[in-house]
Formats: sequence, C-alpha cells, structure tokens
Amino acid sequence: QVQLVESGGGLVQPGESLRLSCAASGSIFSTNAMGWYRQAPGKQRELVATIASGGATSYIDSVKGRFTISRDNAKITVYLQMSSLKPEDTAVYYCNARLGTLDNDIPSVRSYWGQGTQVTVSS
Repeated sequence: QVQLVESGGGLVQPGESLRLSCAASGSIFSTNAMGWYRQAPGKQRELVATIASGGATSYIDSVKGRFTISRDNAKITVYLQMSSLKPEDTAVYYCNARLGTLDNDIPSVRSYWGQGTQVTVSS
C-alpha cells in the first residue's frame, strides 16, 4: 500500500523557520510531480508549491522568496523549507505526489495525498 507520511509541522513565532518533509513508501516505480498544499480554517485548500520530476519549481506569489520546495528522488521525499513565516501561513499543510505504482502487479499512475501536518505561526 502506498503511503505519504509528513513531518516537521509545529508552532513557531513570526519570522522563524520550519522544514516540512513528506516521504513516500510502497510499490512505487515512478515519481512525477510533487507538491505542497495548505488549508487554513474556513478557507479552501490552495496549492503552495510544486516541483516537477526534472526539478522545475513553481510557487504562489505569497510565498515566493520565503519558501523553497525540493525533492530527493532516491528517497522519494519532498521538502518544503519555510522561512520568514507569517501568521497568515498558519494552516494544515498537505503533500501531494503523482506516483506510478503497482497494485497486484497492475501498474497505474495517480495522485496520492499525505495526512496533513499543522503549521501555526503565532506570537
């Protein structure tokens, strides 16, 4: 069974940093785009950053220059380095990965989600 397990969330003060990690495990034969989403209370889930299999990255405007997405293909892990955090960054952060997997020896490509990790920025 394929799983994405996130770690690294927590409570920090404005201006501080956090690093989120998301590791995939299971019968995975290919890793395509990976990304981070977030959902604040009362708001829709939004895409924060993505990284393609070749390393190209994209960010929403509100995090450009503060967040950095990266990946380790050998470990099937995606990271989100968050710096200069602001209260408006407070949300549950979810990782997403489009993976090629084997299910009963049948290959398929689909999107998987992590369980979410809480990030709270408050003084």
